[in-house]
Amino acid sequence: MQMNSAPHLLAEDRPEYERILGDALRHAHERPDLATVGERLNPEQLRTMALNATALITAAAATEYEHYVKARAELRGPAADSAQGSGLGSDADDPDRPGAGIGAVVTVLAPMLAGTAALIFLLVGYILKILSPPPSFADTMVTAGWFFAAVTAAAILAAAVGLLITAVRNGSTSLPAEDIEDELPEEVARAREAWRHALLERGILPFLRDALADPTAGAASRTPHPSANRIPKIGYSSPDFSGPDEGPAAGPRPSFTSPDFTSPDFGGPEHTPE
Repeated sequence: MQMNSAPHLLAEDRPEYERILGDALRHAHERPDLATVGERLNPEQLRTMALNATALITAAAATEYEHYVKARAELRGPAADSAQGSGLGSDADDPDRPGAGIGAVVTVLAPMLAGTAALIFLLVGYILKILSPPPSFADTMVTAGWFFAAVTAAAILAAAVGLLITAVRNGSTSLPAEDIEDELPEEVARAREAWRHALLERGILPFLRDALADPTAGAASRTPHPSANRIPKIGYSSPDFSGPDEGPAAGPRPSFTSPDFTSPDFGGPEHTPE
C-alpha cells in the first residue's frame, strides 16, 4: 500500500467503522453542527448514506489506517511464527500426532456401548430365569447386565464432568473485547486510537455535515423525483392524420344520401292508389 492511496477497509475493521458511525449519530444532538438531524434526514437515513459512502469516508483517514494495519500485522507476525515453532499449528502438518478427537469419541461411545450391553444382558438373563428349570448361566448374565448398567452411569457422569471442566477452562481463557484492547502493545493501541479519531473528525462528521447542508439530500432519500411517476417519452410521435386537401391528390369521393321512404298515399304520379 502506498501512503498516497486510500487502503481498502478490511472486513475485520468494518464493525469498528459502523460502531464509530453509530456513536456519532447517537450523540449528534450534542453537536451544534449536527443539530438539524431529524428535520430533513433522520439518523437511519444518514447511517445508510454513510455506509454507502464507506470508501469515501475512510479515505480521509487513509494515512492513520495504513499505519494501524502495519502495526497490527507486525504484532501478529511473531505470534504466528511462535505458534508454528511450538507445534501449535494444524494437526494435519504433524502425521505422528494422534487425533485430537479420540477422547471425545470415547466419551460419547462409552455410555452408548455400555448401555446397550447392559440392556441385552439384563433382557436375556431375565428371560432365561423364566424358563423352568432356568439355565445355570442366567444369574451370570443378569449380574453382567447390572455391571454394564453401572459402567453406563459412571461413563455418563464422567462425560458430564469433562464437559463442565472444558466449559470452565474456555470461559477463563476467553477475554472480552475491551480486555483484549487493553492488552495491545502501546504502539498498536496508539495507532488504533489515531485512526479512530481521524475517521471521526475528518471523515464521518464532515460527511454528516455535508449531507445535512445539502437541500436535495432529504428529498432524494424520502420521496422519488417528481418526474419518476411520469410516463417517459419513447421518441416516437403519433402519426399525423390530415385531411384530403393536405395529402396527395385523390379521386372524387362518392356521396351518399339517405333513401326516400314515403307512404303509399304520397307516391309519385306513376303510382295510383287502388
